[in-house]
Amino acid sequence: MSTVEQVTDPIAFHAEGPVWSPQWGGLRWVDMLAGDLLTLRADGSVDRLHVGDVAAFVRPRTRGGYVVAVERGLALADGPDDVPVPLDPLWSDAGIRMNEGGCDPAGRLYAGSMAYDQSPGAATLYRVDADGAVTRVLEGVTISNGLDFSPDGSHAYYDDSRAGGTDVFDVVDGELTGRRRFHSVDDGVPDGLTVDSAGNVWVALNGAGRVRCLSPDGSVLTELTVPAQGVTACTLGGHDLRDLYITTSREGLDDPEPGAGAVFRARVDTPGRPVLPYAG
Repeated sequence: MSTVEQVTDPIAFHAEGPVWSPQWGGLRWVDMLAGDLLTLRADGSVDRLHVGDVAAFVRPRTRGGYVVAVERGLALADGPDDVPVPLDPLWSDAGIRMNEGGCDPAGRLYAGSMAYDQSPGAATLYRVDADGAVTRVLEGVTISNGLDFSPDGSHAYYDDSRAGGTDVFDVVDGELTGRRRFHSVDDGVPDGLTVDSAGNVWVALNGAGRVRCLSPDGSVLTELTVPAQGVTACTLGGHDLRDLYITTSREGLDDPEPGAGAVFRARVDTPGRPVLPYAG
């Protein structure tokens, strides 16, 4: 495993949600509160596309293009660099915004929210099917964050960031059941996460400047230290899916480190998996 290196300048205020997909040429992430999608090009430059007041997370679509979570709902694009078209909002409360999400192996999109003022219990985790049908999966959430599935699809891992750890669900007939604690955290806030091809769970620890790798039984395998306190999320990408990309933020920091808002990268031993796309 290599040391952590800085890939981009600190160009984002609140970088989040990195995703690797050949459909848009590699790495894409969001500058969440600027409402922008950022794409790392082959020459090292970064393109920025404004999609709304908020850009919370992005995933490729099985038919091409992408879905992006905007302030209170979703927007769809047919091409990898097209401007997305917003769908009807999922809620009307202006105090609630989208935060994080991901897809299951069936192509259904899970989209989580949070209150702007982080009010406890004000948020919801929604599931949006390929036909647009919406289901409330979890209510009473505070900061709905990282979500990913085990390689065989039998488990789902989830962070409600103020709950003190990462939880795991059994996936039974496509439904999330049996929620329980997978790994408790007392040194940072569990934020975005990703699952590799061996079923290990990489969790960003916001406020601690670290990314922790957990085995399928919840034990700590390794940790990476990032030279920025506000670590927000991570994903595996690159030509062999062994590049761990890590996003960082300047939000809430009175004296942010020089690299806060940049993307970092480290080479890891176990590759990731192709990102699960949205079927809608």
